[in-house]
Amino acid sequence: MSSSRNTEVDGTCSQIVAADNVSGITSDTDLVTIMGLLKAQLILFLAAIKRLKGKSDQKANDEARDERITAFYFLLLSFSHHPTQAIKDAAMYLLEIFENYGLEIKDESFTRESSLINSLLAEYDKPKAQEAIAKVPQCDKYVAAMRNTQTVFETSRLDFESAQAQEGTQENATVLKKEVIRIVNTILVPYLNVKVQLHEATYGAFSRTVAEIIAANNEVVKKRRKKDDPVEEN
Repeated sequence: MSSSRNTEVDGTCSQIVAADNVSGITSDTDLVTIMGLLKAQLILFLAAIKRLKGKSDQKANDEARDERITAFYFLLLSFSHHPTQAIKDAAMYLLEIFENYGLEIKDESFTRESSLINSLLAEYDKPKAQEAIAKVPQCDKYVAAMRNTQTVFETSRLDFESAQAQEGTQENATVLKKEVIRIVNTILVPYLNVKVQLHEATYGAFSRTVAEIIAANNEVVKKRRKKDDPVEEN
């Protein structure tokens, strides 16, 4: 399972835990201890995966708002050359406001960029700017899209900052993944292999289920590797 993705390891081990819950093996204190170790590490591992997802989502949300900022700028730039004077003047007015901030706001830190975008949107909420927005085709939709991506970013910001804070005080997903795999591969599986030889009636079904779950995961990894392998040219 070492080549498996984080979510695949989590899913595989969660299936093993579910299989144990219905195995009917309740008097084996050693197995209870092993599964307890696995469950405890799975809880930490899942939390680490969620932290990674929070960081990934925040990056994607930042890229989305950057795209909307760029699109809005080029919309104004385009209409600033419009042959209709009223549209041109309106676009020029809005562009002048935008250029007080510039496309460089995309390169600022998350916090500073948010502050600048909120300030820019506040400028566009003013009556004179609203009049200009109404004159430039589709401008209102572009402003709404920019505002929406900013709202999404800010909504997910707390999750991201929480993930950042926890990352420094808790083991990361890579470390926890290795520990989960170690418990399964070097403790649980060898233990079941021995017990099934001695008590097939008690451990046989659970042991085979665990083997099938692991094999299914390995097959997913195998197929992905084949798909990713470059095709040799003859």
